[in-house]
Amino acid sequence: MNSSIVLQRNQPFSFYRFPLARSNATAEILAGLRKPQKIIDPKFFYDQRGSQLYEKITQTSDYYVTRAENEILRRYAPAIAATVGIDAIVIEPGSGNCRKIEYLLPALRPRLYVPVDISETPLQSACARLHARYDWLECIGIAADYSQFDRIAELLPTARRVAFFPGSSIGNFCPEAAVNFLRRLRDLVDLEGGVLIGVDNVKDESILNRAYNDRPGVTAAFNKNVLRHINRLADADFVPEAFDHLAFFNRDKARIEMHLVSRVDQIVTIAGEAIKIAAGEKIHTENSYKYTRPSFIALATEAGLRCQQTWHDQQDYFTLYYLICDPDTVISEYDPSEYVLHQVEDFPRPEQ
Repeated sequence: MNSSIVLQRNQPFSFYRFPLARSNATAEILAGLRKPQKIIDPKFFYDQRGSQLYEKITQTSDYYVTRAENEILRRYAPAIAATVGIDAIVIEPGSGNCRKIEYLLPALRPRLYVPVDISETPLQSACARLHARYDWLECIGIAADYSQFDRIAELLPTARRVAFFPGSSIGNFCPEAAVNFLRRLRDLVDLEGGVLIGVDNVKDESILNRAYNDRPGVTAAFNKNVLRHINRLADADFVPEAFDHLAFFNRDKARIEMHLVSRVDQIVTIAGEAIKIAAGEKIHTENSYKYTRPSFIALATEAGLRCQQTWHDQQDYFTLYYLICDPDTVISEYDPSEYVLHQVEDFPRPEQ
């Protein structure tokens, strides 16, 4: 049996915690900043302040992604349920506050909802909220990371499974890592299941650039806040004001890139190690890949998934795909070490 820890079990709301693999944050941060192209893994964005700033980003007038996807979920919930089917086990990796699934719950009427997130306390709060609002809903919250899909599957009863992965989070993976992640979702839902996934579309560059350079400067504050977080995590002495926020659409790679650009020559100390950063030097903090429908369908096909249906918002900024398993596709064994969240294709692969 799975070595999870049961924190709460009062039907229909249960909660499990999987022991997470320990990582040395300081070593990861130093490894990234020693590279010729300095990098900071975007997972370090999300301290409490970073999470609050991200929530504010989604509410700015320039950031269209959340509004576009919510429009799709509201407008097409009955059609989505008709395609996906009711009475399935719905699994949501990276569920966060579980707000988006609420657009679909009344139509989907899942047999079981399984939100999975690494942040335990917010996940418990979200499960409690859903339990109070939908007295018919059976919910199992699981505090775990994406590497633990096999262990998650052990907790689930036998029934058809649907993975729900909204928010265009797939865009934070480089294409190779995105294929590996989709393969893992395919394995999780098995041949009878499906994957309901949100994807941000390629669009006019001015719209994309404005979304990541919002006029109130919230994204800039979010980007710089990673340095404050690193100061606490790794005994560092970054001065965020010594950096400028830079975000732009890289047309050749169809991705938004976010960087921090040093305003001066400086030496930053991290856990006693001095890191030289030249004036104008960039620290790469995040990518967000954008897809055309043909390019995303090709990506899904490589992972052994076939597109059954799509829905898009009125402006065609965003697409929700329903992918089903293609039984004729032979999927090669994937190496878990190659599964890299937020992996940037130009960077080496050993870190998360």
